[in-house]
Amino acid sequence: MSDPDKYKSIAGLSQGLFKDNGSRFIAFAYPVESVEEVKPLVDALKKEYHDARHHCFAYRIGHKADVFRANDDGEPSGSAGRPILGQIDSAGLSDILVVVVRYFGGIKLGIPGLIRAYKTATSDALASATIIEKTACKRFELEFDYLSMNSVMKVLKDMGLPQENQEFGEKCSIGTRVPLSQIETFLDKMNNIGVKCC
Repeated sequence: MSDPDKYKSIAGLSQGLFKDNGSRFIAFAYPVESVEEVKPLVDALKKEYHDARHHCFAYRIGHKADVFRANDDGEPSGSAGRPILGQIDSAGLSDILVVVVRYFGGIKLGIPGLIRAYKTATSDALASATIIEKTACKRFELEFDYLSMNSVMKVLKDMGLPQENQEFGEKCSIGTRVPLSQIETFLDKMNNIGVKCC
């Protein structure tokens, strides 16, 4: 049975390239986890490759891959962003942004040519990416008194959950990420030991 919380993404930045009739299409694939991360990455590429004609992109975000967008950046409608998104989808990836920077070579490629170019550049970037499996989680901040520490640690250990930003004093707090399918169990266990999760 496949795990409903698992999905595929990429580990880090990867690049691809496609050339046709003097035009160069340089693809950059980035791992992203929110829509807010997209604009700074696209803007940075626009700055670095300011002499390029187009900076087209597409992204898919979330474990259900239900947040997405395709942008043609001045290319004929549907000839750039959609083919990029199509490659992301055929690879079954999410939490990913692909930007393709185009240098115009003086010869128009026509819509079929553009679709092929954006598709191939993206596919090249994805082929060299390291694919990872991610688990869809929700982050919780636990607040408890010092006496509950052993009980809290036991639940985290038994459930195999990570511990982040620990603070131990009179009042203690720990952050953790819980796979979506285990949230109910986790909250029940924390409730039983009287620990507040937010």
